[in-house]
Amino acid sequence: MHASPSWGDKLKLLYDGVRRRCAAVKLKGFSPGASALARRAILCLLLIATLVVVSLHAGAAPIQVRYTEGMVRGFLELSDSAGKRIASGDFIQVGRAGGIKSRTVLYFKDGSLHDESAVFTQQRTFLMKSYRLIQKGPAFEDDMEVSLERATRKYRVKVKGKDGREKVLEGKIDLPPDVYNGMVPTVTKNLPKGAKATVHMVAFNPAPKVIELEMVPSGEDKVLVGDLEKSAAHRVLKPKLGVLKLPAALLGRTPPDNHIWTVTEDVPVFVKFVGPLAVGGPIWRIELASPRWPK
Repeated sequence: MHASPSWGDKLKLLYDGVRRRCAAVKLKGFSPGASALARRAILCLLLIATLVVVSLHAGAAPIQVRYTEGMVRGFLELSDSAGKRIASGDFIQVGRAGGIKSRTVLYFKDGSLHDESAVFTQQRTFLMKSYRLIQKGPAFEDDMEVSLERATRKYRVKVKGKDGREKVLEGKIDLPPDVYNGMVPTVTKNLPKGAKATVHMVAFNPAPKVIELEMVPSGEDKVLVGDLEKSAAHRVLKPKLGVLKLPAALLGRTPPDNHIWTVTEDVPVFVKFVGPLAVGGPIWRIELASPRWPK
């Protein structure tokens, strides 16, 4: 059995191929010296583009299914950085046409709405098939509606500012097999204990960009379930912007690290998420909620 080539070997092969092609380029109207200089410039540009494409996909792979998903319903609470509850909602998951549809909906006290859903399959690995997002109301900088389809590669983004102006973006985007919008809690539950993983997400700002998301283990924390003490695995979710990092920093929109906790004993379950729900948004906390009887 032959070992798979490393990313370093792949880069060398790409480099050699681009260099051979550029060496064969003939530019009319230039002196030999100028032609050589132009070929070097083209070579540099092609190599930069190659490295960018490879870096976006290096180290990422679809997450293997360790626990199959089925019908689930959980109650959620969203709190601000001061711990004040500002929204309540549901996590709902049902079977749908050979796949699974998961939906997280949060109803804010101020009338805002966050409604995010994904349809995915789970044959050996998780594969997102479609994604929907609705965010509207004063809790968000802009109202936004997003749709994304893997089969057609089509996306549609409708943004409405507080001034009432609307902007619609439509087009096609290539999706790696490990794009997991709306599925991060699901794929996190399926990671082996202590394992680090890198996947992809589509960030809408409002134009879509495929970025890497590193899921890095960060120890375990104690959590109480009633009077029972449980251990929750903590992972840091690190968005990696690649070549977009500098422009984002200049605009003051570099995304912060997010955090997620999962109880992994016996059957894994999501217990807490800390991070923004929108680009440039505030840090919020989502946790499971227990029903309370009104007095």
